[in-house]
Amino acid sequence: MSAWSETRVAGSAGVIASGFDKVGDAFAHNFEEGLELGAAFAVVIDGESVVDIRGGHTDRAKEKFWDETTLACIYSSGKAVLAFLMARAVSDGLLDYEAPVAQYWPEFAAAGKETITVAEALSHQAGLCGFPDEMPPETWLDWDAICAKLAAMAPLWAPGTANGYHPQTVGFIAGEILRRVTGKSVGALIHQLSGPHDLNLFCGMNEHDGARAAYMPKPPKAPDLGAMNEFKQYAFLKPWSSPGRVSREDWMAAELPASNMHADARSLAKVVHPLANEGRDILGAEILSDAAINDALKERSVGDDLVLPFHLSWSAGLMRNINRHFGPNENAFGHAGFGGSCVIVDPDNKLTAAYVMNKMSPYLVGDPRAVRLLDAVYASL
Repeated sequence: MSAWSETRVAGSAGVIASGFDKVGDAFAHNFEEGLELGAAFAVVIDGESVVDIRGGHTDRAKEKFWDETTLACIYSSGKAVLAFLMARAVSDGLLDYEAPVAQYWPEFAAAGKETITVAEALSHQAGLCGFPDEMPPETWLDWDAICAKLAAMAPLWAPGTANGYHPQTVGFIAGEILRRVTGKSVGALIHQLSGPHDLNLFCGMNEHDGARAAYMPKPPKAPDLGAMNEFKQYAFLKPWSSPGRVSREDWMAAELPASNMHADARSLAKVVHPLANEGRDILGAEILSDAAINDALKERSVGDDLVLPFHLSWSAGLMRNINRHFGPNENAFGHAGFGGSCVIVDPDNKLTAAYVMNKMSPYLVGDPRAVRLLDAVYASL
């Protein structure tokens, strides 16, 4: 590894392994074209970091450089972390993808949901993409209230018959399952991993860590959701579809596993690495079984998504890369976050990568900045 300081990017720093110079060039091009304010990108292959770079600014006035302490909200890229946590619970014998959610969360069986499996919930087939009935948008910060609403709710479509992205609710479903089988919240499980693995990754932050979060200007326009339907309305467009009427500090302090995790790129690439590296983490410890990985990554649903405007193939929590949104290898997996962040898992190459940034774009998935970086990675292999 050698130090990286690209003069074309203000405040640039980090390290790049020999042979990966194209990645640094791609990162610089994104800044030269005015596509970035601040960003970081990391790649881990077979347990070793080969790229860990950052640059630009964390604030609107461009007075503070993005440094090794900076955190960014990764929005739905955090769903990849959820997929890993669920796979670990399966590997530890606490959970079965094929079991009904209600086996672990009995109240969830209400209103015709008794047969929905864990895998169906994680692959967005549960029919619970959003709430049709109005509620105060600040209710999202009340874990027990949201879980009670999900437990009582009737599915919006017949479970298992179609995939329709659950932008907020899947985090509560997965998080409550994890709480029931481990006794810990998602934030607590992440905290447990963070020390040994040197992770800057949070689901729910105190004031001190929250101060490290980069300012994130909103996208210049709303994402294109395609032809409208009721499911897209409930998932994204109702006044109560996402948290509202709360302070930034309260929002960051809450645990919203599907939408408010904060991380640096290095930590995001590290935490999901066992899914790509035959179960081994960055310390070389085997923490996922082969069976759990196979079950986590196999196709669970495929079709035109009822919420996102794409034909998608879902594993148990990750998108399968059939649209090449996550680089050129169709056998890879990934997840993207609102505004442009993304994380990929590639077992073929024992590779994980993560891109985080603070200048948000309207791309739902396949942000050209991330695609450029991933293409450069694969061109370097």
